[in-house]
Amino acid sequence: NYFKHAIAKRVFSKLQHHTWWRIVRMMRTRHRWKWTDVRRWLTDHTGQWHPISADGIELFNPETIPITRYRYRGNQIPNPWAHAA
Repeated sequence: NYFKHAIAKRVFSKLQHHTWWRIVRMMRTRHRWKWTDVRRWLTDHTGQWHPISADGIELFNPETIPITRYRYRGNQIPNPWAHAA
């Protein structure tokens, strides 16, 4: 599939968003937190959001994976039979 990486960045973004919200919902249910408690737990004094972490282990952000788009185009697509001829 030639265009399989075309929307990978969007898929990784949705995956990160979904994972973040699932963990926040789980923590709100488990600890009976309100949204203000979540903000207190996940932001610093300036209002910047921190990544979710526990015991020094941080939730991986799949958006940080570099996406190389269209490495090969047209005649540059590797062909195993071109060298045999």
